[in-house]
Amino acid sequence: METLEGLINEARGLAANELEVSRVMTICNSCRYCEGFCAVFPAMARRLEFGKSDIHYLANLCHNCGACLHACQYALPHEFAVNVPKAMATVRLQTYTDYAWPAALGTLYQRNGLTLALATAGALSLFLALVMIMRGTLLFTPLHGNFYAIFPHNTLALMFGTVFLFAMLALGIGVRRFWRTESPGPASAGAMAEASGNVLQLTYLGGGHGEGCNNADDAFTLWRRRFHHFTFYGFMLCFAATSVATLYHFFGVLEVPYPFFSLPVLLGVAGGIGLLIGPTGLLWLNLRRHPMHGDQAQKPMDRGFIVLLLVTSVTGLALLLWRDTGAMTLLLAVHLGVVMALFLTLPYGKFAHGIYRSAALLKWAIEKRQPTKLRTADE
Repeated sequence: METLEGLINEARGLAANELEVSRVMTICNSCRYCEGFCAVFPAMARRLEFGKSDIHYLANLCHNCGACLHACQYALPHEFAVNVPKAMATVRLQTYTDYAWPAALGTLYQRNGLTLALATAGALSLFLALVMIMRGTLLFTPLHGNFYAIFPHNTLALMFGTVFLFAMLALGIGVRRFWRTESPGPASAGAMAEASGNVLQLTYLGGGHGEGCNNADDAFTLWRRRFHHFTFYGFMLCFAATSVATLYHFFGVLEVPYPFFSLPVLLGVAGGIGLLIGPTGLLWLNLRRHPMHGDQAQKPMDRGFIVLLLVTSVTGLALLLWRDTGAMTLLLAVHLGVVMALFLTLPYGKFAHGIYRSAALLKWAIEKRQPTKLRTADE
């Protein structure tokens, strides 16, 4: 016979991992020791119970810094076995899966690992090399950096623009579904400014005390925040380089190959170095991460995304260095294959955490400006 607790949980429509977040948040709500650590705990304190939307919101508000685990008096070996980072991480993955668009592709989050990432990059690189052979453009004579002699600009823009726009559309629809379940109310200019600052500065990777996160043990470190900054701003600089090069082409500002000290090349070099340092550091930290931090089952997805970013940087910088040699065409096929693999996996991999976390931070910035009202799971 089902227990009363089981019937209540079934009526609330919560999965096992969501029930675990509800359980640990109820314990944390009674303790409040970690209230100053990050935004999760003051947001938690505004609630008496935790419904599905609350659980998904708090899970995405968590930055998995690990500080609360090492500070918790109810963590293992205590019988309560409270582990906030792990509980939140499992629900975050469910969030991405539940709100994915198209819905049938949500299961890709569980399969998107290092092997799939590298296999996709390899297959696409081989495909592009075969296209070059069929077009007669896989040449091993110097083309002096003229990429458009291999693939016309409009062809590249159509291929990669289509894939990138699909990725942004899929992520946009997913996070819109997530946002609609949260119903935080209208966003003021102050709330949007605060949320943007928290996203761009990675405020909550600094810990509530400003000394950083925990990684391998209970020692605090700011390296996770720093490597995230290198990665994020490296990615944005590379995107800016591509955008500027596109504008140069359409308005006839410069012809390819662009000189080294031109704006597209300088932006691309700076971005490539950022994507070399950041993902390398994040991979090193991921390999050394305490096993109780987060969900171990998600490590393949984490590492797949990190390695794709790293290989994107390595192949891009190699292409720049050897663009005046006979190796340029083959390097271009490899680099374009890796970039396309990165774009294809963006909506169904680790990249999603930045989008959903930004939405959760905006909700927190809105919510904290509202009058304090203790909410139940039904509100």
